[in-house]
Amino acid sequence: MTVLQNKKVIKRGRGRPPARSEEESRSLVVQAAAEEFQTNGYANTCIDQIAARAGVSTRTIYQLVDNKAELFGAVIADRAGKFILTVDETQLDQLPLVEALTRILTNYGKLTLAPETIAIARLVTAESGRFPELGRAFYEQAVTKISKVMVGWLMHHQERGAIKLENPQAAAGMLRGMMLMEPQRAVLLGQQTLPTEAEIENRARACATLFINGCLP
Repeated sequence: MTVLQNKKVIKRGRGRPPARSEEESRSLVVQAAAEEFQTNGYANTCIDQIAARAGVSTRTIYQLVDNKAELFGAVIADRAGKFILTVDETQLDQLPLVEALTRILTNYGKLTLAPETIAIARLVTAESGRFPELGRAFYEQAVTKISKVMVGWLMHHQERGAIKLENPQAAAGMLRGMMLMEPQRAVLLGQQTLPTEAEIENRARACATLFINGCLP
């Protein structure tokens, strides 16, 4: 017998590769849309470009969303969702208040001061005058949802008697402002570079300490 005869024949499967799940397709499309929006802006991005970057058909995209505005909202919701997943009350309840709030604010800072989020913030600021749906999507999918999570954490500890607040909703807004406003504004205006993770954590701890000390019963 020859060497060739002794070799095993490896058969390749025939037919099309397995189809992606809807969740996999959505993830690819949202990531591609985020990259296109950041690179080209909202007005100059079209569904065809997003489909090409994602490696899917435009038909697939329209099976997931109705239009470009809805897809932009999905991009914002995807980023906000990553922060929301980090706020696990079961785990946070094991920590002292300052440590728990430091963790929440650190994750919030890492989200909002990431290059991708800064790019989206610039886009919304620049184009929401022409496209009001951008500001609406950003407010509903990011600001409102993240605020709801923070309010929930504050109310949870107020009910336990650990802190005292007159208005948890307003307090959550103050927390977000303390953590985000100054560093993000400096970056947007080109006066500072993006903070490091260590700088974000240091700021989070300072904000958490100041806040908790100010609302102890």
